[in-house]
Amino acid sequence: MVQAMISKDTVVVASKELAAADLGEEVAILNITNGVYYSLNPVGARIWSLIQEPRSVRDVCNTLVAQYDVDSDRCEQDAIALLQQLAENDLIDVVDDAPAR
Repeated sequence: MVQAMISKDTVVVASKELAAADLGEEVAILNITNGVYYSLNPVGARIWSLIQEPRSVRDVCNTLVAQYDVDSDRCEQDAIALLQQLAENDLIDVVDDAPAR
């Protein structure tokens, strides 16, 4: 399956075809379809919690910049890289790739 390229305007949501568990500050994710286990560090876990409902990458980054000592450009680059990996592993769904409101 070919995945769309994720940008700051992309709206994503965690896939419903998996099981996830909080492990302290980290998250463990099991892709039920392929049986592969993934884990996210504390920042990845925060992103995971934010995308339990459809949310744009821009909104995710705005939240992270407000909560962590991170430059907005760096946050955007890192968040897009993580979300692209999650999409490539069928852990998130791209809901919309239209420009944000």
